[in-house]
Amino acid sequence: QAPIKATCEDMSCKTGFPEDVHSAVVSRSVHGGQPLLNVRFQSCDGNKKIHFGSSEPEDFRVGEDGVVYAERSFQLSAEPTEFVVSAQDKETQQEWQMRVKLTPEPAFTGASEKDQRKIEEIIFPWQQYKLSSPLKRQKRDWVIPPINLPENSKGPFPQELVRIRSDRDKSLSLRYSVTGPGADQPPTGIFIINPISGQLSVTKPLDREQIASFHLRAHAVDVNGNQVENPIDIVINVIDMNDNRPEFLHQVWNGTVPEGSKPGTYVMTVTAIDADDPNAQNGMLRYRILSQAPSSPSPNMFTINNETGDIITVAAGLDREKVQQYTLIIQATDMEGNPTYGLSNTATAVIAVTDVNDNPPEFTAMTFYGEVPENRVDVIVANLTVTDKDQPHTPAWNAMYRMTGGDPTGRFTILTDPNSNDGLVTVVKPIDFETNRMFVLTVAAENQVPLAKGIQHPPQSTATVSITVIDVNESPYFVPNPKLVRQEEGLLAGSMLTTFTAQDPDRYMQQTSLRYSKLSDPANWLKIDPVNGQITTTAVLDRESIYVQNNMYNATFLASDNGIPPMSGTGTLQIYLLDINDNAPQVHPKEATTCETLQPNAINITAVDPDIDPNAGPFAFELPDTPASIKRNWTIVRISGDHAQLSLRIRFLEAGIYDVPIVITDSGNPHASSTSLLKVKVCQCDLNGDCTDVDRIVGAGLGTGAIIAILLCIIILLILVLMFVVWMKRRDKERQAKQLLIDPEDDVRDNILKYDEEGGGEEDQDYDLSQLQQPDTVEPDAIKPVGIRRLDERPIHAEPQYPVRSAAPHPGDIGDFINEGLKAADNDPTAPPYDSLLVFDYEGSGSTAGSLSSLNSSSSGGEQDYDYLNDWGPRFKKLADMYGGGDD
Repeated sequence: QAPIKATCEDMSCKTGFPEDVHSAVVSRSVHGGQPLLNVRFQSCDGNKKIHFGSSEPEDFRVGEDGVVYAERSFQLSAEPTEFVVSAQDKETQQEWQMRVKLTPEPAFTGASEKDQRKIEEIIFPWQQYKLSSPLKRQKRDWVIPPINLPENSKGPFPQELVRIRSDRDKSLSLRYSVTGPGADQPPTGIFIINPISGQLSVTKPLDREQIASFHLRAHAVDVNGNQVENPIDIVINVIDMNDNRPEFLHQVWNGTVPEGSKPGTYVMTVTAIDADDPNAQNGMLRYRILSQAPSSPSPNMFTINNETGDIITVAAGLDREKVQQYTLIIQATDMEGNPTYGLSNTATAVIAVTDVNDNPPEFTAMTFYGEVPENRVDVIVANLTVTDKDQPHTPAWNAMYRMTGGDPTGRFTILTDPNSNDGLVTVVKPIDFETNRMFVLTVAAENQVPLAKGIQHPPQSTATVSITVIDVNESPYFVPNPKLVRQEEGLLAGSMLTTFTAQDPDRYMQQTSLRYSKLSDPANWLKIDPVNGQITTTAVLDRESIYVQNNMYNATFLASDNGIPPMSGTGTLQIYLLDINDNAPQVHPKEATTCETLQPNAINITAVDPDIDPNAGPFAFELPDTPASIKRNWTIVRISGDHAQLSLRIRFLEAGIYDVPIVITDSGNPHASSTSLLKVKVCQCDLNGDCTDVDRIVGAGLGTGAIIAILLCIIILLILVLMFVVWMKRRDKERQAKQLLIDPEDDVRDNILKYDEEGGGEEDQDYDLSQLQQPDTVEPDAIKPVGIRRLDERPIHAEPQYPVRSAAPHPGDIGDFINEGLKAADNDPTAPPYDSLLVFDYEGSGSTAGSLSSLNSSSSGGEQDYDYLNDWGPRFKKLADMYGGGDD
C-alpha cells in the first residue's frame, strides 16, 4: 500500500498561533537581553518567511526563532503585563496576532521548581488506518517548535525539558529514545530520556559559544523494538547569556595623524570581538574614549564611532613640535554599551603626530665669514648653520642651499651636511688674489619639500657670506710655454741660442728676481744664465742625433723665487733643427752574394743618407778608377734615385770574397760623397742560381751570431749528457741501498755473507735446525778463551771447503749441489748463526723453528756483562736498556 499525502486543508491544518492568549511566568527583575519565553507559530507551508513583531518594541523584542527578549531592564509590577506579538508573512503580508500575558513569579513557598512548573508534552503525530481500504491516510507530520534552553543554567541537573508521548501508549507498551549529537553521538550524555515516561532532560549546563544548537531525533518503539511512530525532530537552541567580555584584537593600537589636520580627519580603527551572540545584545559592542594623554591643547582632540571603532579628530591644533604623541584609553562594552549590565574591556591607542613642513629653515646669523688661500680648490671656507623645528632627517627638515648672488663665475658651491644640516661653502675653481681679494655671496636656504598650505612663514631664509682671499706665494711661469726656436744644425758650442725668461704673478710681495736653472737636457747641448735666462750652446747641435725626434729637440728649464715657501715653475724650450748637408750617403747592405759566372744575377744596392731632402737623393753611383780590377771585373747601373745594380763584367770570376768600393754622391749643395765597401761573396751556383759551394762560403767566415748560436748548442748538449750520467749513477746507488736492509757501515758484526743462489726457504726440505743455537755449543771450550771475545763474534776456525758449482751444470745436478753445500754449512762452525741476524727474502707461511724465544744460550745471562751494548749505536738501544740496566 502506497501512502498518499493529503493537503493541509484536507487534514484541517491551520496556519497561525496555536492559541490566542499565551501566559508565562517570569521573574520580577528583568534585565536587557534576557530571553523570557518562546511563542509558537504553526505554518502549514514550511516555506513561509514569517517576521515577528511586538506591540511594545521599547520593552520587548521577538527574534526570528520566536524567542521573546527583554529590550531593557525593568521590574514587573504585581499585575500581569500584557502585549501583543504579531506574525507577518513577508510575501503575502498576511498577519496573525497573539496576546502575551506575563505574570511575575510568586514568592518561594518551599515547593520544588519541578512541582511549580508544568512540563510541556510533545505528542507524536497520529496515524489513522482504514482497514477496509488498501490505502491509508496519514496525518501530515507536525513541525515541532524549537526548545530554547539558556546557557550556563545552574540546575538542578538533570533538568527536565519536555515529555515525549505517543497517543498509542494507551494500548501498547512503548519505549522512547533520542539520537543525535548530544545524546548518543559526541558529545554524548548531554541529553537523556526516560524510556518509559519519555521525559527528556539535560544533564549539565550548556555553553552556546561551544554548541549553539542541538538537533535530536525522538523514537517510539514497542517492547519488541518495532517502530510504532515516525521519528520526530527536536531542535534545542541554546539561548545566549552575557558571559563573555569583549576582547580587543590588540592590546595596543598604533596610528598616525599629520599635524595640522582638520577636524574630522580619519586616524585609525580599533576592533574588539565578543564571543556571545553577535545578533543579540550580549554581543553588540559599543566603543568610547575613557581618557586622553596629554590633554593639550584640548582634552577632547579625538572621538570614536561607538559602533565601528573609527577614531577621528574633532578639534584643531595638532602640532608635532608641541605634542608628538597622544595616548587614548578605549573601552568596548557589550549589551549595546549598557554601563549597568554590559561587560567591558579596555585597550590603548597610541597616536603619533607625524611631521609636515610647517617650519622653514632659518639662518642662525645674518652674515657668515670665511677665508681661503688663493689657488686652492675643494676647500670648505664657511659653515652655514640653520635651525628647523620640523622632525630631523626628514624632507621637511633637510635644507637645500643655493647662491643668489656674488659669484658670477661659479667659483663656489654649497653642499649640505646630512648629519648637521649645515651648509658647507666650498671652492670649486681656483681664485687669484691679484684679481679678486674678497667675495660677498648671497645665499638662500629652503627645505626639500615645499611648505604646507596655510603656513604664514616665508618659504626660505637668506643670509650673506663674506669670503676673504689670502695671498700666497705662487709659482713663476714662463711666457710663452713652450717656446719654439728654429735653428740650423751644426751651431757651434758657445753660441747664443735664445733668451727664455719667466714672470712672477705675486705683484704684492716683496721678492728678489727669479733664478734660472736647467732641469732636463738629454744631449747636454745647452746652458742657461741663472740671472737673465740667456741660453747658449755647449756642444754642436746635430739634427741626426738620437735625442732629436721629428727634427725637434726638447729641453726643460726651471725658474725659482725666494718667497716663503720658495716656489718654482718649469718651461719647455723646443728647438726645431734645420738640416744641412753634413752626412755623406752610404751603401746598404754591406754584404751581398753572386754567382761566379756571368748570369742575370745582379746585386741590388741602396744608398742611405741621414740627411733629408734636398740634401739626400737622388744619388749618383760609380766605381772608382783604382784599382783597375774593379772596373775590369764589375759594372754598376743606377735603376732609380736611391737604388743601383752591381753585376759582373767578365764571364767568370773565381769564387771567393771581394771588397768592391762604390762611390755615392748626394744631391746637396754642396754635394757630399763617400766611398763605401761592399763585401761580395762569389760562389758556385746550381741551375736555379743558388750557391752550392757551402764549404767555401763557410770557410770564408761565419757571422758572429751564427758562431755564438753553435757554441750555445754545444754547451747545452754537454750539460744534458752530464745530468743524465749523474742521474744514472744516483739511481744505481738507490737500487743497491734498497737491496740491503742494514747499512754495512752500521753493522757491528761485519760478517754478512752474500750468496748468489739460495733455496726457497725452510719449507723446501726438512733441515736440521739445531745449528741455529749459539756457536758456543759446537765449539770446544779449549778453542775459545772465556772473556776474550764477544758472543756474536765469528769463531776462529779453519773454513771448510764448499762445493764449487760448474759453469754449465745439468739441471739434475742442482739438487746434489744444494745437499752438499748444506752438509758443509752444517759442519762449518764459523757459519752463522752465532747470535746474529739472518736476512731472508721469503721464509714461507710458517717455520718449523718456532719462536725466537725458544733460543737459549749455553751460558747464564747473569755471567755476562752487557754494558758493551751501549757502544753499538741506536740499533741496539732497546737491548742495552733490557740487558745492560743492572738488576732492574
